[in-house]
Amino acid sequence: MRTNVVEDMVERAPVDTGVTVKLGMDVHSDQITVCRQVGGRVPQPAQVLAPAKLLEQVRELRAGGVTVLSCYEAGPCGYLLHRQLTALGVTNYVIAPQRLDERHRRVKTDKRDARELCNRLDRYSRGNTDAFSVVRVPTVEEERRRALTRQRGTVLKEQHRCVVRGHGLMLSQGVRAPTGWWHANVWPRFSARLPEWLRPHIARWQAQAISYEAMLAELTPQVEALMAGQTAPKGVGALTTAILESEVLDWHRFHNRREVGSYTGLCPSEHSSNRARRQGSVTKCGNRRLRHQLVEAVWRLLEWQPTYPPLQRIQAATGKRARKRAAVAVARRLAVDLWRLNTGQCSAQRLGLTLLRH
Repeated sequence: MRTNVVEDMVERAPVDTGVTVKLGMDVHSDQITVCRQVGGRVPQPAQVLAPAKLLEQVRELRAGGVTVLSCYEAGPCGYLLHRQLTALGVTNYVIAPQRLDERHRRVKTDKRDARELCNRLDRYSRGNTDAFSVVRVPTVEEERRRALTRQRGTVLKEQHRCVVRGHGLMLSQGVRAPTGWWHANVWPRFSARLPEWLRPHIARWQAQAISYEAMLAELTPQVEALMAGQTAPKGVGALTTAILESEVLDWHRFHNRREVGSYTGLCPSEHSSNRARRQGSVTKCGNRRLRHQLVEAVWRLLEWQPTYPPLQRIQAATGKRARKRAAVAVARRLAVDLWRLNTGQCSAQRLGLTLLRH
């Protein structure tokens, strides 16, 4: 039996009812390049469609009893398309961005990318989980919480940029600025020492830094409020815990400690062959915001919970570099312990952590 409402993007023959159609999509804001594969056939030439036209064709496919699988890379367009496709009954995968030109031909087009995504989707649907890495799509509420914490991080980064640029400009003229030169209580006295021509240039960076400080004063309590009434390890704090929770989304998504370590990007790199094994610096192939917060939390735990067992590695290290390397290893262990704690596998007492309620 054939459907009479489902036609190909270039007016090919209708699709059989019950057949699986796979769509590899290269997504942009105003157009989507789609490569379609019907059943186990060779993928068809990619076509450029408007988002509304794509959704219309998918709706017709679903109405005709066709199973639809699709995928696209995570990017600036977010998860709106994923939610629209899911609402139509499509099994869609948002995947981590990766190099699609495996042969390094140095030819990259939207149609080539869409075809490669379609090929990888076919392999993934057949059981090859190495074809691509699926991104955990947040709920609308989780995305709202994460947007708040990430906005605060962006504001903090912009403030630091203004401070560093102003400091660099003064240093180029032989002026050594004191720590916190841009603060409102320091700037009036310090600016009088600057050359007349240099003062307005530095004042612009100082004004921007002050404006970002006001934004941080507004955003920080909002982020901390996300952890109201919840517990967290002493020394980690409500702010850091809220950022960790918003980046992880759901601790139950991980099945073992190796997945936790891999997501943080704190696992050592490795180059092994024959009987030789060599491990290097961490891969950093993970969530960089999560990685930063974990390392910062380790140094605070060293002050607030020095009896936490993994910290013995830092305490026993000699030399600045050795302590930093030990802190990275402890950060990986901390992530695993937080996973165990939040999934109920271990108690805080067994892990050697003291909890506080915010």
